[in-house]
Amino acid sequence: MERIRATFNRLRRAGRKALIPFVMGGDPSLALTGPLLLALEQAGADLLEIGIPFSDPLADGPVIQAASARALARGATPQRVLAAVASVRRRLRAPVVCLSYWNPIAQFGGGGPRAAERFLRAARTSGCSGLIVPDLPVEEGARLRAAAAREGLAAIALAAPTSPPERLRLIARASSGFIYYVSVTGTTGIRRALPPTLIQGVRQLKLVTTKPVCVGFGISTPAQARAVARVADGVIVGSALIHAMGRARGRAALGRAAAFVRRLRAAV
Repeated sequence: MERIRATFNRLRRAGRKALIPFVMGGDPSLALTGPLLLALEQAGADLLEIGIPFSDPLADGPVIQAASARALARGATPQRVLAAVASVRRRLRAPVVCLSYWNPIAQFGGGGPRAAERFLRAARTSGCSGLIVPDLPVEEGARLRAAAAREGLAAIALAAPTSPPERLRLIARASSGFIYYVSVTGTTGIRRALPPTLIQGVRQLKLVTTKPVCVGFGISTPAQARAVARVADGVIVGSALIHAMGRARGRAALGRAAAFVRRLRAAV
């Protein structure tokens, strides 16, 4: 958690915004997951978001769904994805945020009432600094947030364009590390244009919090990233990055990913 806070403080002092690429753990392979994180940092990422593959990713569109399916087919599990993070943790300066749906957390290490605690401990020891659980409503996440705090992990909450002011205040109080503002009322995916209400939505959220606000879902081009960075504290890009990697294998996939992130870095 402290690494995330220090990163945003450093960026604020420098007058810069955070660039946060998202990749799916195990895609293009488990062996390349760690090297991919290193390549993205070297290309200009300030924070890194890594997904735990899941068979029913409700918030994700076709690109990330396909990446999750490929990772599962290649044997990716939460334990193996966290092990991939651990393999490069000493070489990474950028904080790593893990995104997982609730089911893999609840089943971690055989399930049971202590499964979430086991998952959080494993995430922390692997080198993760924060956690996002997109299908856990803020009203139901108090126990997980408390357990994450005991491990020193940020519990990052999501705010939606449809969230009324009183719910935005609840989300802002509950979230640690930063607040993830969902740009669209829909799933992740590549979009030609972002909603015209996005800027006002971010500004409305920033009226009720001093915590960093980072925007994800749908940001697909350097121009879109630049527009979002004018009002937000960070820009999260996932589907467009995974699409840019395409079906490339081996180091070619890392090269494509790094080239795309460098273009985003130049814009943000």
